[in-house]
Amino acid sequence: MADELEPLRAWYRTWGTCVAAVDFASARPLFASDVVSFGTHATFFVSGLDELQAGQWQKVWPMISDFEFLVDELVGTINGDTAWAAVPWTSTGYHEDGTSFDRPGRATVTYRRDGDKWLGTHTHFSLRPGVPSQSFGKP
Repeated sequence: MADELEPLRAWYRTWGTCVAAVDFASARPLFASDVVSFGTHATFFVSGLDELQAGQWQKVWPMISDFEFLVDELVGTINGDTAWAAVPWTSTGYHEDGTSFDRPGRATVTYRRDGDKWLGTHTHFSLRPGVPSQSFGKP
């Protein structure tokens, strides 16, 4: 039986590769230009792809390592040309003294279909409770 959520799993895999590589340019085409988001750094809320990159991605991605979406645990729904999916993720963060810590969390994305691809229209990231909110990057 086909996995109807595979297109969303594939989308998260692609985005996760971008996050891990700190590749903003490759991540941008995955999103609608009018995306609305909030997350671990972006206060409620950032509007538009430029604000998302500046207010969230550029503050987080360079400061962590080992980022991965756990797509086997994805839950979601596709309904015609719209969809949503939530997935946990893992990463490594760094305290100010350079020591590392596990930095798990969860993400939810809503989508709209654009031809044969899905575009993220809303993202919400949160750290697992108790995880330090700031990572200072590798020493």
